[in-house]
Amino acid sequence: MEHNHTWEEGELPKGKKAVTSKWVFTIKYKSNGDIERYKARLVARGFTQTYGEDYRDTFAPVAKLHTVRVVLSLATNLEWELWQMDVKNAFLQGELEEEVYMKPPPGLEDHNAPGKVFKLKKAIYGLKQSPRAWYHKLSTTLLDRGLKKSEADNTLFTLPSKEGIVVILVYVDDIIISGNDKVGIQETKTFLKSVFDIKDLGELKYFLGIEVCRSKEGLFLSQRKYTLDLLSQVGKLGAKPAKTPLEDDYKANRKGELDNKPFEDVTQYRRLVGKLIYLTITRPDICFAVNVVSQHMQAPTLHHWNMVTRILKYLKGAPGQGIWMGCNKNTELVGYCDADYAGDTKDRRSTTGYCTFIGGNLVTWRSKKQKVVSLSSAEAEYRAMRKLTTELMWLKALLKDFGIDTPKPITMHCDNQAAIHIASNSVFHERTKHIEVDCHKVREQVQLGVILPCYTESEEQLADIFTKGASTKVCEYIHHKLGLVDLSRP
Repeated sequence: MEHNHTWEEGELPKGKKAVTSKWVFTIKYKSNGDIERYKARLVARGFTQTYGEDYRDTFAPVAKLHTVRVVLSLATNLEWELWQMDVKNAFLQGELEEEVYMKPPPGLEDHNAPGKVFKLKKAIYGLKQSPRAWYHKLSTTLLDRGLKKSEADNTLFTLPSKEGIVVILVYVDDIIISGNDKVGIQETKTFLKSVFDIKDLGELKYFLGIEVCRSKEGLFLSQRKYTLDLLSQVGKLGAKPAKTPLEDDYKANRKGELDNKPFEDVTQYRRLVGKLIYLTITRPDICFAVNVVSQHMQAPTLHHWNMVTRILKYLKGAPGQGIWMGCNKNTELVGYCDADYAGDTKDRRSTTGYCTFIGGNLVTWRSKKQKVVSLSSAEAEYRAMRKLTTELMWLKALLKDFGIDTPKPITMHCDNQAAIHIASNSVFHERTKHIEVDCHKVREQVQLGVILPCYTESEEQLADIFTKGASTKVCEYIHHKLGLVDLSRP
């Protein structure tokens, strides 16, 4: 911090308030679980700041995990390089716009000059505006270098040239560098090292808890260590594995039974479901099940806790399962959407599910309960088509930032003929007049030739597992089609 000229010591001006600070001690682990180092960090206690006095704007974007998977799919299909860099003490690089004073932490007080405070010249961990200050510093540096910022994801920067393209994706202090311009990539890495205190981690292997294994045939994403650690924390390493994430009767009304009693440890329930949500980054097979249990965060019952336990038992059966991205050497964009009509037995709202592929590789997926009650299965499917349409439009814009055009209509697979008819024709009658205007974005994009709805048999509807629980046979078939494998199995 002294080397970075983070602060200067002095008196606290009259009328000013100093934020407090403390030490935070953590253990850093390697990708294989071994201890890398013990770390101590001085942080400001940002909750003691006052809006309008020592901070204002605080928003700072982070890379969408969808974008991360898109970059990895393109790198696999187009045989791009994949590198990773880590900025040391990133938040200390940002410049502060506000006048901020901080009290010394325990152990750093000047006993010879009591009452002294630090006037911060640079941002520091814990301040509310530190993430924003760091992002502004990094983005300004990259833009001055000539890189272009993506409108689809503000943490994505590209540098196209005659030799190819350089791609930079930023998640706070973790940076992924990809592209096919080898000279440009090396020059960019050298430039970043000259501006920031940055560590070159070599080829991408471990990012945000995601393990990346690459070969000539493709790339594999998993969270095996994260899964095993989770199972160990809850004592499920020795549990009998389950074949599916949900039981066949997960919708059963258990009113009056023991399972309908409130689950006492709500904090434990929320913490565990939160960990499962993070696990869906590479485990789309548990996406719907996690969506169901996450709807009961406020007042879970024993039935809901048993559902969480079932998910853990399912994970025990294949902790190393993840997404395989093959080197298919194309960038075609395709989507699947489905809906479970009136699937919730309490409020009768439907569930939307969709997934998208780039170059044959799964990149995005979602399972979400619809906000309104649909009056027919066609309406529920049409609303699902609307969600997928906006996702495909975003992916189309994102691909354009990589210099990849999608000239032909994007195929949207749907297993409901009536919904496809509504999307493909300007029909207006008693059964559709109530549908909100935003849903007709689907029809607009179809008429513009951007989207092409295509009927798919229900057995081939890959979005099916994002709308409802499925049998073992159906799960295994769709998992194979989605590219879900467990390379750690013998």
